[in-house]
Amino acid sequence: MTRSARRTRRTVQVVGASAAALLALSACSSSDSDPGSGSGGKSEGAAGGAEKLSGTVNVFAAASLTESFTALGKTFEKEHPGTKVVFNFGGSDSLAAGITSGAPADVFASASPKTMKVVTDADAASGTPATFVRNQLQIATLPGNPDKIASLKDLTDPGLKVVLCDKSVPCGAAAQKALDASGLKLTPVSYEEDVKSALNKVVLKEADAALVYRTDVKSARDKVEGVDFPESADAVNDYPITLLKDAPNAEVGEAFIELVRSTEGQKVLTEAGFTAP
Repeated sequence: MTRSARRTRRTVQVVGASAAALLALSACSSSDSDPGSGSGGKSEGAAGGAEKLSGTVNVFAAASLTESFTALGKTFEKEHPGTKVVFNFGGSDSLAAGITSGAPADVFASASPKTMKVVTDADAASGTPATFVRNQLQIATLPGNPDKIASLKDLTDPGLKVVLCDKSVPCGAAAQKALDASGLKLTPVSYEEDVKSALNKVVLKEADAALVYRTDVKSARDKVEGVDFPESADAVNDYPITLLKDAPNAEVGEAFIELVRSTEGQKVLTEAGFTAP
């Protein structure tokens, strides 16, 4: 065999070995990227490879969001099998206090920027809270409005039993703002810890009227009657929402916030009587 032939033979052998090595490496890489071999207990979604959400998400939300958020929670669980939305509804001030004291929560939806600031000032929020809806006050009266209440001033009648939310919660602060704007002074028969408690006083006929949100009047249906008053325009509440910094299930919390702010979520909220931000 000539020197040239031997050189050609060695070249073919080297090329063949290199090709075999590349084929082996490709097969190994293909095996490593098998969708079924992922770690962390999460599987890819059927569309687009997104990771499947799972686990419980704890949402702390203002009492006035009870009906709309409960509906959105059911929608979320249906859209993400394997998840569970647990709500803690109450006065925004007490919810904020619980969060800053270390209560395990993923999401906080407040009825006012002031109570949200308690959480952000404590460095307990993840990112900047976003306003997702607004709400306005309305006078809730007994069905048929037997006392013929037509204005905010009518609530100052000493013969009426009127209930307000405590001034520390957003609905109480808004009521006080509306009263101040009109120059009126009102002494209620009681201050309630949240808007649902104030509304229930009228529902149970323990009060003749209460200053609550229009969304709560709407949710009560025929159990109360709502009366609009112009001063409510001076006390519109913005509702901010945020993921919390120490959220036990941040990924699911973010997804719930996305639903709230989505077109689908906004439709549920506006149908409940909220207005867009």
